Amino acid sequence: MPLFNKILIANRGEIACRVIRSCQRLGIATVAIYSEADKHALHVRMADEAWPVGPAPSAQSYLNVDRILEVIAASGAEAVHPGYGFLSENAEFARRLEEAGVVFIGPPQDAVRAMGDKIESKKLAVQAGVSTVPGYVGIIDTPDEAVRIAEDIGFPVMIKATAGGGGKGMRVVNRREEMAEGFRAAASEARSSFGDERVFIEKYITRPRHIEIQVLGDRQGNIVYLGERECSIQRRHQKVIEEAPSLFLTPEVRAAMGEQAVALARAVGYHSAGTVEFIVDQDR
Repeated sequence: MPLFNKILIANRGEIACRVIRSCQRLGIATVAIYSEADKHALHVRMADEAWPVGPAPSAQSYLNVDRILEVIAASGAEAVHPGYGFLSENAEFARRLEEAGVVFIGPPQDAVRAMGDKIESKKLAVQAGVSTVPGYVGIIDTPDEAVRIAEDIGFPVMIKATAGGGGKGMRVVNRREEMAEGFRAAASEARSSFGDERVFIEKYITRPRHIEIQVLGDRQGNIVYLGERECSIQRRHQKVIEEAPSLFLTPEVRAAMGEQAVALARAVGYHSAGTVEFIVDQDR
């Protein structure tokens, strides 16, 4: 007998389709949500039932927590799978699900809160002894402030959304003349993608390797790392190809990265499956 009778997938596209296929194999009924623009999408047709959540803009649909909670209650879903992106790193969403007696399929809300905010997660990483990219660990309010910080760090820099993920809300700035436009564009994209326009700045690592370490934790405090994925082939900061294992890493570097990933997961009391992302320069 499955653990849940019905699950709502708070996502769209291929992400939602993969979750639906897994639920079908497990004999679990599925609830899809969709914006007006996605009403004919594949995930809508695949699910056992589908509910509209708002207009095309994500901020008014897939990030519309109140409407999604209404759908959960009306459909009788017992759990929510957030996929990745959208509400998957939204601690407030996880908290409200818990209050409603609905299971959030993912890590505990305290871990979501700590790791979903990129600034807070960097602070935790430093405390846990995990290597981080040099940068300014704080909210930046104006382009002029961003220029001052970038000159201290040294160009080029990367502007990032603090609530970001999936390559959204990111802009590379090579010189001060580009800052105003880069800052505006990153904040605007962050606002439309995550409902949060806050940004911060890191040193931009030229020709980086993007390596992800998979971690898995249980509720008894056991955490392991399962290996890495090389995700360096990207388009617009979005992964195109994942390769495992990475041919770039030495056994020593791989082990050190795995231990740091576990240390970070342990620092936030993480359980469930998760990924710790690393930027590796040419000198490893």
